[in-house]
Amino acid sequence: MQSRHVLQSKIINLRRGLAIYRVRASSYYRIRVWIPSLKKRIVKTTKTADPAEAISIAEEYLNTLGTRGVLNEVPQSRTFETFADKLILNEKARGERAEISRRLWTVTKFYLNHKRWGVLRRFPKTDVRTIQTKHYHQYLDWVQEQDSSLTPATLNHIASVFAKVMKFARQEGVIDFVPATPRVKRLDNPRAFFRFHPLVDKKHDEYKTLLTAAKKMADEKIRVRDTIISDELYDFILFMTHSFLRPTESEIYALTHRDIVVADDPKRLIVTVRRGKTGHRVINTMPGAVSVYSRNKGTMIDDYIFLSTYKNRSTAKRIVQRQFNALLDRCQLKKDRYSKSVHTVYSLRHTAICMRIILSQGKVNIFNLAKNAGTSVDQIERFYARHLPLSKEMAINLQTFGDSDVS
Repeated sequence: MQSRHVLQSKIINLRRGLAIYRVRASSYYRIRVWIPSLKKRIVKTTKTADPAEAISIAEEYLNTLGTRGVLNEVPQSRTFETFADKLILNEKARGERAEISRRLWTVTKFYLNHKRWGVLRRFPKTDVRTIQTKHYHQYLDWVQEQDSSLTPATLNHIASVFAKVMKFARQEGVIDFVPATPRVKRLDNPRAFFRFHPLVDKKHDEYKTLLTAAKKMADEKIRVRDTIISDELYDFILFMTHSFLRPTESEIYALTHRDIVVADDPKRLIVTVRRGKTGHRVINTMPGAVSVYSRNKGTMIDDYIFLSTYKNRSTAKRIVQRQFNALLDRCQLKKDRYSKSVHTVYSLRHTAICMRIILSQGKVNIFNLAKNAGTSVDQIERFYARHLPLSKEMAINLQTFGDSDVS
């Protein structure tokens, strides 16, 4: 038995993308229009069996599609999708040149292509010249309809990626200005760090407690899964808090002896971070990092500083995380008693930054600290300094007039 949809006559192609035809189910001609931007066909009956009349109806229908904008194709060179693709390729290339974080392009790609609320779900074929701030607001409203649990931080990441694409279009000379993209207000949470003297009295010094326990666990040769804790964990903690590095595969776990120079006056290590979160940077450590480095010298210039026998740095990172979690459990420091946040290896970096602010007695240059840590003054103020108590020394520093005696 023949299908109701089998052709009753040859397809009559009127022009590219427009045709009429008949099927067994009806004596009326049908119109078939191919919509490139939607990548699909529109089919509509003419309600006539007369071929000449059907052709006329098809042409009129095509014209109505054009006036409604369905067939008014945006040139590919002006679509939002085109500049999104160019942005990803640009960030990937810059990452490979160590100008920015090597993984930034993957983050950008994630927010552009998310299956539920990605930016390209909303604007793929949109002419960038027509996008206004109102469209940005409409998009954010739509995003929150798709997932109401998204945090302000995530919404701001989405907004940032949207803005980056538009800025790239401006850079390419296609638009003259970027629509305003107001950010969603969010509450800044203090970073969880380990309290130290003089923020707390010496018997409650969490940082010293960590170091003491790490030494004991190494002496006891505590096993964590397939590894045994050694003095390397103790050294890792010291190095983190004297170098301001991030505990990531692109920063501390990527360090080799090629990246380190021992310097004097003042005593320090000069460390080259080749592909950190904020790209390439050169930092100066505190003196304590020098003694740690001297205990962890490799035989080859390309040996890694920590867990050098593990060539897979993801494996090295997981080992340190597991051992550090065992240390936190032993010290009962898994959760920060003040912020209620969970301590992680990252808390060592936060401790390092807070130590410099407090132990410098208010004299540290915040810009220099931010540069060494690969962050910004704004980040340090928002997430570290504002949550620390104002010490006597910092109050004195606040009231200092330099060399002049001003009353």
